[in-house]
Amino acid sequence: MDTQYLKNLLSQVQNGHMDLDSAMQLLEKLPFENLGYARIDNHRCVRTGVPEVIYCEGKTIEQTQGIVQKLSMHNCNIMATRATPEMYEGIKKVVEDCVYHKVARIVVIKPRDVKKIGNIAVVTAGTSDIPVAEEAAITAETIGNNVTRLYDAGVAGLHRILSCREELFRANVAVVIAGMEGALASVVGGLVSCPVIGVPTSIGYGASFGGISALLCMLNSCASGVSVVNIDNGFGAGYQAGLINKLAARDVTKENSDSETTKAGFKQPGDGKGNISLVKVSV
Repeated sequence: MDTQYLKNLLSQVQNGHMDLDSAMQLLEKLPFENLGYARIDNHRCVRTGVPEVIYCEGKTIEQTQGIVQKLSMHNCNIMATRATPEMYEGIKKVVEDCVYHKVARIVVIKPRDVKKIGNIAVVTAGTSDIPVAEEAAITAETIGNNVTRLYDAGVAGLHRILSCREELFRANVAVVIAGMEGALASVVGGLVSCPVIGVPTSIGYGASFGGISALLCMLNSCASGVSVVNIDNGFGAGYQAGLINKLAARDVTKENSDSETTKAGFKQPGDGKGNISLVKVSV
């Protein structure tokens, strides 16, 4: 349930196409809907602009189908993460309009084109980190962000990441995914002026302890501006990067808008009647 749905609902009441009792019955389900095994947050898209995301691991196919059925009634671009091919087939039985990103393990239900803004760099140390990177990239793209993928640019060959520096410099935020010792987040953090989100992965041999070594390395980064999410949490990194990117893109849009209204030291305000007067601005 998004803001457009609510506007349409209120418009129908206003125009007399729906009575108040019918509208109230629909609004009663606005905060959440209790399915017994899940409480569907129907209000989340109104609050955050993104529908509730379904984490598939630990859920049965039947439970996921029930959640998808309810969410898809009033939402588009619903993400189901950590979805197996079997889970995708189960989801497709209740909503055919969906797409499966196999590497990212994400199903997008009722996918719709959204305007993408800004730029997020998603960087991996190795090819083995790509599944986590794709989870971050698909998440960011689904919620309306441009993504630049820079894969297999780890510290074992520093010339690889240095060859990508122009792409990194253009990013509003960088998501850096690395297993093993996880040093790439610090390297990127020392190159760029934008925020860096480190994602430690469980890739590595015995002493990597399933990603704990990379996690501790990133948490102890000496590079300023590096924050860290949980091990293998590509979704969390992609979502957080999207929030940062949108704030940065919004500031750029505002700056461009301000510069367009100020020419040669003059500010051009309107008087509310379509007339423009020139006012000298001190610079």
